[in-house]
Amino acid sequence: MTLQPPTRRPGRRKGDKPNPIDVHVGSRVRLRRNMLGLSQEKLGEAIGLTFQQVQKYERGANRIGASRLHDLSRVLDVPVSFFFDDMDPVRAPAIPAGFAEPPAEAFDSDPLRRRETVELVSAYYRIEDPGLRRRLFELARALAGAERAAGG
Repeated sequence: MTLQPPTRRPGRRKGDKPNPIDVHVGSRVRLRRNMLGLSQEKLGEAIGLTFQQVQKYERGANRIGASRLHDLSRVLDVPVSFFFDDMDPVRAPAIPAGFAEPPAEAFDSDPLRRRETVELVSAYYRIEDPGLRRRLFELARALAGAERAAGG
């Protein structure tokens, strides 16, 4: 009698790189979690996971199932479609595999990933007066327009 090696579940092999779509969805989970000021541990508690599992989701190392994605959308207060925003569905499969963590320059070139942006949005939403929040928003738009008009 010969022993057969244990059969593996279909899917990614140990050395395979994460699917670019899983990496993108994970990065959107991380973005929203940071915007809300939640730690990986707090997010994990809210959906019944360990912080290590949240880390794996955010890196794209583990694929997020539909029911878990629904739980995340509820806890992070975004529609499920948020996790797929900014993704080109035609080109996504062609993105070279192996980018579990985007290069540092990707964070600098994408303003939504900068810590400054996350802190600014967080501070903005801590302003309780909606009128004051709106005036601050209009001020920021006006300053950006003036800078653009001045060629800066």
